[in-house]
Amino acid sequence: MTRPGGPSPGRRTAIEPSLLPATAAIGPDGRLGVGGVDLVELAHDVGTPVFVYDEEHLRQRCREAVGAFGEGVAYASKAFLCLAMARLAHEEGMGLDVSTGGELHVALRAGVPAARLVLHGNNKSEEELATALTAGVGRIVVDSFDEIDRLERLVPRLGLPSRPLVLLRVTPGIEAHTHEYVRTGQEDSKFGLGLASGAAGEAVRRLRRPGSPVDLAGIHAHIGSQIFALSSFERAIELLAGFFVPLDLPELNLGGGLGVAYVEGETAPSIADWATALRSSCRTAGIPASVRVSAEPGRAIVAAAAITLYTVGTIKELPGIRTYVSVDGGMSDNPRPVLYGSGYETFLPRAAAAQRPRTVTLVGKHCESGDVIVRDGRVPADLAVGDILATPVTGAYGHSMASNYNKVPRPAVVFVRDGACRVAVRRETFDDLLRNDD
Repeated sequence: MTRPGGPSPGRRTAIEPSLLPATAAIGPDGRLGVGGVDLVELAHDVGTPVFVYDEEHLRQRCREAVGAFGEGVAYASKAFLCLAMARLAHEEGMGLDVSTGGELHVALRAGVPAARLVLHGNNKSEEELATALTAGVGRIVVDSFDEIDRLERLVPRLGLPSRPLVLLRVTPGIEAHTHEYVRTGQEDSKFGLGLASGAAGEAVRRLRRPGSPVDLAGIHAHIGSQIFALSSFERAIELLAGFFVPLDLPELNLGGGLGVAYVEGETAPSIADWATALRSSCRTAGIPASVRVSAEPGRAIVAAAAITLYTVGTIKELPGIRTYVSVDGGMSDNPRPVLYGSGYETFLPRAAAAQRPRTVTLVGKHCESGDVIVRDGRVPADLAVGDILATPVTGAYGHSMASNYNKVPRPAVVFVRDGACRVAVRRETFDDLLRNDD
């Protein structure tokens, strides 16, 4: 088997190999395999829709992150989390960033040591905090004055053997070049405490007051998601340095947000490039080399590792307008196009090297005109009902944001490696939809 041909000058050609998982290869019959598994056969065996993850790709990205940032790096589990993914990230040396009691529960059930977890969240309940504190979570990222109040009540009551370590999340006052819904570093944000307003400074004083039940270990800043320009991160470090350096703290966590390419023509920095830029900016800004500079990549770990497979059910030609291709999934398994206007590519795994001269609009089966997966997808001319159709780069924020809208069961998640596949998350059944009904 061989990798598909090199980058294409236009979208009428075969799918770009850079958008496919690391082990993607085309067989002599033109069909695409990932992890040594034929995708068309997999779709017929396990059904569609299905998220297919290249396990080797996931492991390579985890290793790259650990090599770039060291042991403090944590996988941002909100991008994609199940027991198998939590175990994999831990096996490859990453910690896990969890942002709710549910994510915390999954990570602990997967066997990830609590000390390797970082708890986020802008509205952590007392129950979530108590669970994390009792379990011995490694870091709690403090997000508000109300949360400081909760910790001051809870920690003495729990009788912990030592003061828990916390990071203070600050908003440096930068608007990263990304969609407004995923910007988090500006002053007007539900996350963190602002530098310019003085709120961050006041929070530090409270956390460091004599008798404080917690130990302030460092500062956390996250400026947004799907950011391609490393200059945005560099500017954030410039703004943070004047606040951070006088505090003489041992840790600076710069969050996640590194962008990934979803469509042809996009390029993104590697995790290693990102880490190099962050460290260089820290040195330039006067942040001591002794400070542990870390990050929380999520999308950059998992996005390109997965392909979603659908079955084409209806092809509706509207002469002079467009061609609608309806599949057996949609906004319930990939809400990003509806939420953010996100772009994706389309191709047929049975003919992965084929030209794609036909423009179609790929839509789901939901009762919404806005249930559009790909507005202007390219497919081979012989696309037909019953074909298995693929959208690549769906490993982040597909499964994790999936819903049961219109009572559609959520897809299965399959990991592939060395010619074998395993179901990591089983497909929901109609009975599952009634499980919580009374």
